[in-house]
Amino acid sequence: MSELILTINAGSSSIKFALFAADGDWLSPRVKGQVDGLGLGAGASLKVYDGHGAALHVVALGADGDALATHGTAMAAILDWLLHTEPQGEVVAVGHRVVHGGSSFAGPVVIDDQVLADIAALEKFAPLHQPHNLAGIHAARAAFGRIPHIGCFDTAFHQTQPELNKRFALPQTLFDAGIRRYGFHGLSYESIVAQLASNTSYKATSRVVAAHLGNGASMCAIQDGRSLATTMSFSPLDGLPMGTRCGRIDAAVVLHLLQHHQYSAEEISHLLNRESGLLGLSGVSSDMRA
Repeated sequence: MSELILTINAGSSSIKFALFAADGDWLSPRVKGQVDGLGLGAGASLKVYDGHGAALHVVALGADGDALATHGTAMAAILDWLLHTEPQGEVVAVGHRVVHGGSSFAGPVVIDDQVLADIAALEKFAPLHQPHNLAGIHAARAAFGRIPHIGCFDTAFHQTQPELNKRFALPQTLFDAGIRRYGFHGLSYESIVAQLASNTSYKATSRVVAAHLGNGASMCAIQDGRSLATTMSFSPLDGLPMGTRCGRIDAAVVLHLLQHHQYSAEEISHLLNRESGLLGLSGVSSDMRA
């Protein structure tokens, strides 16, 4: 059997995965699949494709394909398919997308119990994502045993930003406490840089503005293949309006809701993260297809 690398991206509304031959082309997965529509009020399903885009497996999740499918349901369905229907190779390592690496993780790391604890400690900074990332790691570790699991962090690409661009105009004590601009979608931007570098018309010194557009959305200014500034900052809530997130907002709006509309901190978090963005603007859905 061939040796395979599994990658897992457990996001806020979807879980994506791919299988690569360990000695193969990293831009050409042998198998890829996803469950999308999680928490968006539409039916969720697992879809698996071969390397040429032909469907291998499609199954509705939840109760008769309704919106009751959860990230746990989706992860279980993916692992069940991988363990019982994909016998042509052996998974020898798993790569996990982790949204928040704080200021500690500047590159990929082997996940051990201490790294897991460090990732969990950052949940308060990315409440829509980090719990799903952790759940995916726990499920994969349980399914595949003691093979290496590698954490790849969305914040790592932005570690190259100058300190000026990482700071808010706040006291030093708060910066030291972790209140700073981190930036996100770094794995996406790193992939864009790698693909641009393979294009002969792209120069290493080129200045690029890249956009990551999905249920979460951001833009990044890149020079010499390095992040200079990005629209997301302290959390994935900042910047562009998104599926259910408001994007950039005057901090005084939050104070106003606390002081004059009797919102609690939890209610404000739910409003800004889950009831705003395209959903809030349209009053219909966060899904552009609706």
